[in-house]
Amino acid sequence: MSDAHELRWVPSRLAFGIALCAAVASVTALIGLRPELLVFAAPFIGVLASMTLQRPATTVRVRSDPAVFRCFETESANLNVTVESVGEAAGLALSSEPVVGMTVETTAVHSAHVALGLTAQRWGRYLVPVRVTASPLSGLFTGTATVRAAEVHVYPLASPQPTSLPRTELPDRLGTHLTRHHGPGVEYADIRPYVPGDQLRTVNWAVSARRGRLHITERLTDRAADVVVLIDTYPQASGPATEAMERSVRGATQVVQSALQRGDRAGVIGLGRSPRWLGADIGRRQFYRILDTVLSVGDEFRSTTGTLAPRAAMPTGAVVVAFSTLLDTEFALAVIDLRKRRHRVVVVDVLHGSPFADELDPMSARMWRLERAAMYRDMGTVGVDVVSWREETTLDQVMNLVPDRSGMRGR
Repeated sequence: MSDAHELRWVPSRLAFGIALCAAVASVTALIGLRPELLVFAAPFIGVLASMTLQRPATTVRVRSDPAVFRCFETESANLNVTVESVGEAAGLALSSEPVVGMTVETTAVHSAHVALGLTAQRWGRYLVPVRVTASPLSGLFTGTATVRAAEVHVYPLASPQPTSLPRTELPDRLGTHLTRHHGPGVEYADIRPYVPGDQLRTVNWAVSARRGRLHITERLTDRAADVVVLIDTYPQASGPATEAMERSVRGATQVVQSALQRGDRAGVIGLGRSPRWLGADIGRRQFYRILDTVLSVGDEFRSTTGTLAPRAAMPTGAVVVAFSTLLDTEFALAVIDLRKRRHRVVVVDVLHGSPFADELDPMSARMWRLERAAMYRDMGTVGVDVVSWREETTLDQVMNLVPDRSGMRGR
């Protein structure tokens, strides 16, 4: 951050001490009828009167290296912050300010320079402020300002365990997912007679020698998938529903991480009051771009309007993995719309129990579970599979419960 910031000036301790001496001398001269004390108080009164003419107008510029820092949870970030005056010279000093959710340690202080060690236990976007203190040459004023020195983007940590995807028809692109289609690959599929146009390297010479004519070995193809993670960002009621957002972000991170490690294309959509999305792509850089989109920072993702997922963000035949509490009707309608577009859609219910802050009585709790089960069934009839992510299970175990719909097509 390099913008100039105005200092807020207040009288210093020296000014208050001069005022106290002048006041004591003046009161003693009046009460004790000792006018010679007024001669003692006159210089102090003159200094105080001159303060209105020498109020400094210094601004400061704070620089941090780096200005934007990216790290993962529990990882340490080291920031070097320097302050310099713009305009009237003044003695400057820096000190750290507390940041909610982050541990800030001052590792080195050298007047106008401070080194900070930052550690966050939870993902999020943190603004790191510092306090600037200035003292002009007269020493009669003290200037202070709280300035945002840097931004720290803390990414969520995901389990290294790979997450399986639901089976579906994949686009014709080389990848790591074994399919039932015959073509280039390594897995054995069948043996058939040779026809003109077949490559000679596919000839099975042992079978050809036994049968007296050329035969080739067919293989199963390996294809890549397009994976789009859908995160429910609609406002949630306080309590368990709000806490479920933590699982949504971590689950989305794990799915994206697994997809990119397999060579698949991955994208993300945050569907809520202010939808945002990032198109599917491959590579390690895409992983960090997706995390920036989840944290709503950077300028590579796009914002949109409406309540449905933008078509530009959904490649043809993409696998959609949605994380939601399923408490908002608009999100459920958006998921059903994606199924109508012939996408393979799986919804991971991240809500634990009921969304009510107070514990329900046994009858109400049973009715709530029955209603959720009925909703699962109704969404399954239109081709949207819903699985519940319980606290004691891993995401990979949950995804293995998704039924196989590879032979079904969107209606």
